[in-house]
Amino acid sequence: MSTEETRTRIVWDYAPAPESPDHVRLRDSYGLFIGGEFRDPLDGRRIHTINPATEEPIAEVAFAGEADLRAAIEAARVAQPRWAALSGLERGKYLFRVARLIQERARELAIVESMDGGKPVRESRDVDIPLAAAHFFHYAGWADKLSYGVGGRDVAPLGVAAQIVPWNFPLLMAAWKLAPALACGNAAVLKPAETTPLTALLLAEIFQEAELPPGVVGIVPGDGATGAALVRQPDIDKVAFTGSTVVGKDIQAALAGRGIPLTLELGGKSANVVFEDAALDQAVEGIVNGIFFNQGHVCCAGSRLLIQESVADAVTGKLWARMGRLRVGDPLDKNTDVGAINSRDQLERIEQLVSAGEEEGAMRRTVACELPARGYWFAPTLFTEVAPAHRIAVEEIFGPVVSVMTFRTQAEAIAKANASPYGLAAGIWTDKGAKAFEVASALQAGVVWQNTYNQFDPSAAFGGYKESGFGREGGPAGLRPYLRIS
Repeated sequence: MSTEETRTRIVWDYAPAPESPDHVRLRDSYGLFIGGEFRDPLDGRRIHTINPATEEPIAEVAFAGEADLRAAIEAARVAQPRWAALSGLERGKYLFRVARLIQERARELAIVESMDGGKPVRESRDVDIPLAAAHFFHYAGWADKLSYGVGGRDVAPLGVAAQIVPWNFPLLMAAWKLAPALACGNAAVLKPAETTPLTALLLAEIFQEAELPPGVVGIVPGDGATGAALVRQPDIDKVAFTGSTVVGKDIQAALAGRGIPLTLELGGKSANVVFEDAALDQAVEGIVNGIFFNQGHVCCAGSRLLIQESVADAVTGKLWARMGRLRVGDPLDKNTDVGAINSRDQLERIEQLVSAGEEEGAMRRTVACELPARGYWFAPTLFTEVAPAHRIAVEEIFGPVVSVMTFRTQAEAIAKANASPYGLAAGIWTDKGAKAFEVASALQAGVVWQNTYNQFDPSAAFGGYKESGFGREGGPAGLRPYLRIS
């Protein structure tokens, strides 16, 4: 006689795990950071920065006008010679203090980054903030070794750098630009993005706490008009910009004939190439990380997925199943995988391009999930039957949308990957090392990852080709844009 035991089926789900913002010390209103202190704007205005997950205001922030920009540049111009006169060892000590203070305030910075930008706090906590500190640590070490980074040649700082950073990685991009500029003996005036200025202003508080000499860094929030005015100021010696290709072209035109060095890190439409000999489950995890990390708000997002025809159905099926397990919702919930879209304008841009994909005949699959009633949200979306000429295969969506195309041969994969005006990054998935190196050498991309995606390190150079810009940030290559080399 046999007996059967019937078990009750348990459906596991995550309980809410919200990160509390109660300990965050935000001011009701922030001025401009000029000359080592927060000041009221001379001719600017004040706006409220908005939480994209709730549409509620977070804090009031001053936007810089023309007179404010001139004041910031004048303060930097006065401070820069004294900063450059310090030994590299002493400048490195300041950067080291900044890095340690970022670590000490890591939890607060992660929460504010997620509140202001909409990204999951798990990403802010585990990626943005640690990497920002790591970049200051890295360039603190380079400050007294600058000539070694350029082949032993004599070096000197450029002077005052105007720097503009985007809204997708506000604190991290500020660290990418400020750390090498300061290590090389330059002063800097930084303009954070209009929708995400708060962590840059908290970084200003950190500069005060680290006793960075007044004027060495100015932080002047503002919109596109502020950025356009900053790069057109007469008394700057260097411009560094991360953002859209359209704005990058405008900056390049504005600087033409002025002899001002320029670095641009612009848009991308990066190819993630999966060969039939890849570890497919591993590849699917890399695909998810490549496109849904930070809601797809990543310049090097793997938004063009190229799969070898023989495994296309298998990979697409595994990917769709994995997408169904992504959790969309409150950015401050530590279980959230996909947070809020950064702004209403960006959400409308994503919706417009997705509609164009459907109208042009691509097959859309969007994850069915309950989205919050308020805020800006877009569920992870997969397009199949995509033609290379479709807008979703050509234009940067900057959202959680991946377009799938297939290839038969290695040569076809390379041709399709390179069939883009952009050239920022790419991914290759194969278990054959020789194939990976051969394909990587043929791809027109500044960064190529093998069997991984979106891996960043302060010691590694990052930058693009074609309409993805020029110049490199990170490692010794990141020193060159801020030095006169003789």
